[in-house]
Amino acid sequence: MKVLLFNGSPHANGCTYTALSEIAKVLEKQGIETEILQIGNRPIQDCIACGGCAGKGRCVFGSDPVNEWLDKAAHADGFVFGTPVYYAHPSGRILSALDRMFYAGSSNFRHKPAAVVASARRAGTTASLDAIVKYLGITEMPVISSTYWNMVHGNSPDEERQDLEGLQTMRNIARNMAWILQCIDVGKRAGIDAPDTERAIKTNFVR
Repeated sequence: MKVLLFNGSPHANGCTYTALSEIAKVLEKQGIETEILQIGNRPIQDCIACGGCAGKGRCVFGSDPVNEWLDKAAHADGFVFGTPVYYAHPSGRILSALDRMFYAGSSNFRHKPAAVVASARRAGTTASLDAIVKYLGITEMPVISSTYWNMVHGNSPDEERQDLEGLQTMRNIARNMAWILQCIDVGKRAGIDAPDTERAIKTNFVR
């Protein structure tokens, strides 16, 4: 089993990475492979709603790693999406990446468990979590919770390491993720498949 962890911060080894690393350490101890994907400070193209990805599973833009991440997502079993907080919302970079990945390749994520974590100096975390968890809800992904909201606080990695409850929350995310993945694996072995989804009806309230 493998979990991909997306670092939505431009800082490769900053606060968001520190939180994701705490999760990854516990997952690795549970025998689950992890990989932290750095969105980093490279340009990320926003979705322009061109529809060019329809039925292809690929984004038409190939100048950034979004299609590479979609390939990785197809073979992953679970996900953690991490973001810093900017003006009480997630990083625009992770939102641009998620818009394109979920439009072009939602089947790579469907029915796979995921967690969302936010890192902030002080506030804006709940709004940021709410924005990203909506991607999971519309894609039938089991949402991994913890013993408190999935957030950590600190203005630097050193400060964040002093948020002992926040780090505890990250570790419990990992334990819950491992448990759900193991349950899904046992279910598959017992012949329990993901449910069929109705998609024939689409109502547009346009007058």
